[in-house]
Amino acid sequence: MKAPKRLQALIDEGLIDAVLRQLMSGKEAAVYVVRHGDEVLCAKVYKEANNRSFRQAVDYTENRKVKNSRQARAMAKGTKFGRESQEAAWQNAEVDALYRLAAAGVRVPKPHNFHDGVLLMELVTNAQGEAAPRLNDVDFTPEEALAHHATLLVEVLRMLCAGVVHGDLSEFNILLGTHDGQPWPVIIDLPQAVDAAGNNHAKRMLLRDVNNLRDFFGRYAPALLHTQYGPEIWSLYEKGLLRVDSVLTGRHAGPAGPVDLGQVVREIDDARAEEAARRLRMHNPGA
Repeated sequence: MKAPKRLQALIDEGLIDAVLRQLMSGKEAAVYVVRHGDEVLCAKVYKEANNRSFRQAVDYTENRKVKNSRQARAMAKGTKFGRESQEAAWQNAEVDALYRLAAAGVRVPKPHNFHDGVLLMELVTNAQGEAAPRLNDVDFTPEEALAHHATLLVEVLRMLCAGVVHGDLSEFNILLGTHDGQPWPVIIDLPQAVDAAGNNHAKRMLLRDVNNLRDFFGRYAPALLHTQYGPEIWSLYEKGLLRVDSVLTGRHAGPAGPVDLGQVVREIDDARAEEAARRLRMHNPGA
């Protein structure tokens, strides 16, 4: 196919040789299958800020820093340069998180390069060599659901031990690839990833991520619906006891004391917004 303008620049730079096809187009980015030599890769082309939408972006960008003081002032003032700098910081957040998590052994696509708003990374494939489907597009037996849920909990632990919370983890941004002939869940879409220690919303996001996994796999293995892995994981993290090989029980006794009604209301509102976003993604898989 004819290369889009943003990808033609990569061809001119010798970073890729050809654009094979478009894989998907969502509100955040368009994704293409590209070739570099004998290797087939995935190219994520970020859309401009005025062409995309991300729910509650302020929660995700909290405490994100830029090294350049001029950029920081411009971002605070909301100038054109500031908006451009904020957009660059948003894109760099995913790139940084991807490299950080890949180095920590988390199941994410292997990053290759980032150039002019285009992220080159591994193309996750199934056993037939085709682009891997999202979990939402696959049905599971109860045994498969339990196995994948357990695998992804370990990935959540690995991410948190690396200081990262995905922030929007669900069946819509996990691919079911293949590795050594076995199903291999791979986590994607990280522009909203937050620093676990530096973001006041990290706990709420972690709990939502884990609950999303519980609710999805609980459709196939209902026993999961009664588990409390999220609070258990965060409790271990807060106490400094969390390890990648931590043994989880799925049980957690909440702290005694008065209920924070404000927090309850915020969680209800967030759950409603998440359900609205989930319904949108179901009707528009590329969103």
